[in-house]
Amino acid sequence: MSDQAEAGSLLPIQVNAQYVKDLSFEVPGAPQVFTELAGASPELAVRVDLNATPMGGNTFEVVLILAADAKVGEKVGFIVELTYGGIFTLNVPEEHVQPILLIEAPRLLFPFARSIIANVTSEGGLPPLMLQPIDFAALYRARMEHFAAGNEGPVPVGN
Repeated sequence: MSDQAEAGSLLPIQVNAQYVKDLSFEVPGAPQVFTELAGASPELAVRVDLNATPMGGNTFEVVLILAADAKVGEKVGFIVELTYGGIFTLNVPEEHVQPILLIEAPRLLFPFARSIIANVTSEGGLPPLMLQPIDFAALYRARMEHFAAGNEGPVPVGN
């Protein structure tokens, strides 16, 4: 098979592995907080971050970081933080690598991360936390605008 024919048969994005890199769940006020959460509408704050790291050649680790906490008044109901990783091989032109790593790869990882968070909150004695879908394309555009404006540090994201 020629190099050109072989390159044409490669998938543009391959998922080589997916894994929980770090998971933390806390219910700091248990058991009293369960009765407080039952009769209230907790204030939920969700944070999202992404990292992509080259592993050599056209293989990259993409890490999706999801954190959520719920408060009833000033009391913390629960805190859940998940760092979910994937190893991806990309067979695309260079100009498409960054958007694929920061839009498509996290889009593929998100349903699995969402399920883990729902399961851990449920197993922790709470209703399952079902995170709403994330528009990774909008997050990518916000990130590009943030850094193009000369800003450093995390990109502010609305809840």
